[in-house]
Amino acid sequence: MSRKQQLHRPGPQPGPPADDTGCAILHVDMDAFFVSVELLERPELRGRPVVVGGAGPRGVVAAASYEARRYGVHSAMPMTRARRLCPQAVVLPGRHDRYREASAAVFEILRSVTPLVEPLSLDEAFLDVAGALRRLGRPAGIAARIRAQVRDQQGITCSVGVASTKFVAKMASTRCKPDGLLVVPADGVLDFLHPLPVASLWGVGERTEQTLARLGLRTVGQLAATPLPTLRRELGNALGAHLHELSWGRDPRAVEPESADKSIGAEETFATDIDDPQVIRRELLRLAERVGARLRAGGNSGRTVSVKLRTAEFRTITRSRTLRDPTDLARVIYVTACELYEASGLERVRLRLVGVRVENLEPADTATRQLALDEPETGWREAERAVDQVVGRFGPGTIRPAALVRKDLPGDRAAPGPQDGERGR
Repeated sequence: MSRKQQLHRPGPQPGPPADDTGCAILHVDMDAFFVSVELLERPELRGRPVVVGGAGPRGVVAAASYEARRYGVHSAMPMTRARRLCPQAVVLPGRHDRYREASAAVFEILRSVTPLVEPLSLDEAFLDVAGALRRLGRPAGIAARIRAQVRDQQGITCSVGVASTKFVAKMASTRCKPDGLLVVPADGVLDFLHPLPVASLWGVGERTEQTLARLGLRTVGQLAATPLPTLRRELGNALGAHLHELSWGRDPRAVEPESADKSIGAEETFATDIDDPQVIRRELLRLAERVGARLRAGGNSGRTVSVKLRTAEFRTITRSRTLRDPTDLARVIYVTACELYEASGLERVRLRLVGVRVENLEPADTATRQLALDEPETGWREAERAVDQVVGRFGPGTIRPAALVRKDLPGDRAAPGPQDGERGR
């Protein structure tokens, strides 16, 4: 736990969400992310102090479980010191490919809520959900939906702060960790901020904290009550003005999403593990439909189709194929995904999750886009465009392949709504 995390150690989990009117900014922060991902495959370590990082003499802690943090272990600490503080800790080597994969899946969930997602790292991001309120409801409800989907689909937890600005939202997520949700009402920002220690403000390092302590300023409220000229004189013009603004909850920065998608995908976690190939193929069809629609909506096509298959034991296998020509057709994506699934050797293996993704994106060109299974231009392409028009007018789920209407197969589920993961990095 870092110095600031120690200062922000939360108390009891908050009760029902406060008034979230005007609070369209969310900060989503995964809980002990690297450790949480490792525990998916090492469940016997749950409840024990676990540290991820280099085990050698120069190793550094990359992440620590909350059990290890109680002993003072935190990220960026030399591993030798971590072992002295908590000799019973289990040290696991980092697997960054696995963390990137889990991060991509989480960000798909976030981008299914809004395209306005600003990644800060593999395990945290800002969201602006103002444009999703009509579709998904109030900000606190959207935050609860995100937490539930991350837990159900990825088996890990996250904490979400809901506020009117990025700075306050991030402060809120820190205060409700782990596995919490905290709304800071727009008219309650100062009540939330002013009791906090000054070290919780962005820009307050150890030296600045010492300077403020020399001035008798130990809480954000005390700093806010200090005249701006005094802060400028003691801290410098830029830092003094910056901390003054933050102490009053002012943060005009907008959420800045990444400029372009590198891939588009969708995945689904089954309510119960499935080993019926027919059900799996129907889910691949459902996912291919969603990916194709997103490709066409964004004016993109892609050359590489991949499937993601996660077994009941959390073993994840991916298979991909690069097509001769780029495509945005669900029919092509579905056929390719089925072939990849059949070639995986997992047709009779119980699966927890399946996913479909299209990569190597490029702007769609109607003169060169691949036709589905040698169909004429007025075949599958025109049919899928017609579906796009109907869905655009009447909403998701109003029209879909007949195979997805049946619900009589074991483990089947209704067609997912717009909240399910669709976009990827």
